[in-house]
Amino acid sequence: MNIALITGSSGLIGGESVEFFNNKFDMIIGIDNNLRSYFFGADGSTNWNKNRLLEKYANFKSYDIDIRDYSALAKVFDEHGKDIKLIIHAAAQPSHDWAAKEPLTDFGVNATGTLNMLELTRIFCPEAVFIFTSTNKVYGDAPNFLPLVELEKRWEIDESHPYFKYGIDEHMSIDQTKHSVFGASKVAADVMVQEYGKYFGLKTAVFRGGCLTGPNHSGAQLHGFLAYLMKCAINGNHYTIFGYKGKQVRDNIHSFDLVNMFWHFYQNPKQGEVYNAGGGRFANCSMLEAIEWCEKITGKKMSYSYSDTNRIGDHIWYISDVNKFKSHYPEWDWKFNLETTLIEMYDIMNERIKQ
Repeated sequence: MNIALITGSSGLIGGESVEFFNNKFDMIIGIDNNLRSYFFGADGSTNWNKNRLLEKYANFKSYDIDIRDYSALAKVFDEHGKDIKLIIHAAAQPSHDWAAKEPLTDFGVNATGTLNMLELTRIFCPEAVFIFTSTNKVYGDAPNFLPLVELEKRWEIDESHPYFKYGIDEHMSIDQTKHSVFGASKVAADVMVQEYGKYFGLKTAVFRGGCLTGPNHSGAQLHGFLAYLMKCAINGNHYTIFGYKGKQVRDNIHSFDLVNMFWHFYQNPKQGEVYNAGGGRFANCSMLEAIEWCEKITGKKMSYSYSDTNRIGDHIWYISDVNKFKSHYPEWDWKFNLETTLIEMYDIMNERIKQ
């Protein structure tokens, strides 16, 4: 039997992975205890997605386990380890704002939880492919010191800079920079995933995501800005822009496109690799541009206000250079641009609201 084990299986990337891989493996095992509702309240709950996936896929089995609980995880690995071929570790505390409130919880989930998963993989299924969803926040606020130019609706990098054409690559240093507590815990996990590949010889990969998005994102104010923005646009709820004149730029990658990257890596894995993973120059926007898109798609003016106080460690401009991954896996490419992502998000969110 071939098994894929997915942590955070009710979340955006975990849930997308369940859908993507269900017909490629005999069984999909999910690990998710809906900690997201603890982090973000009712808006952040993923139980609706868990129930949807259980109803839709007969070969999906979900365990209500906290990834900080080594003993509980060990029981799952002990039972299924010899058949586990792929591990997608997508469970996390994902907000740098929230992390500052409970640094011990943040580090426990992001760093210790990742170490638990790596060590159990090494013990029970060392031939499995281990994929980790990291973050561009491992670079801290280093991108804010790039030569940026203020345009009418966005910040942009100076055209003379090497990053202008494709974005930020994996050579940007993660040292001597303010990461936020969240960024620091993800650095610890990120480096450990690399180490289990390079030191122990496991087939591991780190995907440093830009903004990960899609219609099944349980967007909340502190995390999942594009999904939360569209939710506000549909419901008429007020939205607050934090700092940088609303011109801060993010690249956005649809959850399908990221999980498709995982699939390509799984078929030809390496040891301890690191890839930047985002929408790149193909799909990016400023906050002001995102609001314009939402207004255009919904046909309604948004209610929003501006606060001069930016979030600590937040990026002014970040676009991912994915050329390293493309050079290793040239058959991969994006399927969803920003417009198609937002239209799909609008359609599915509207249907969900009606139910």
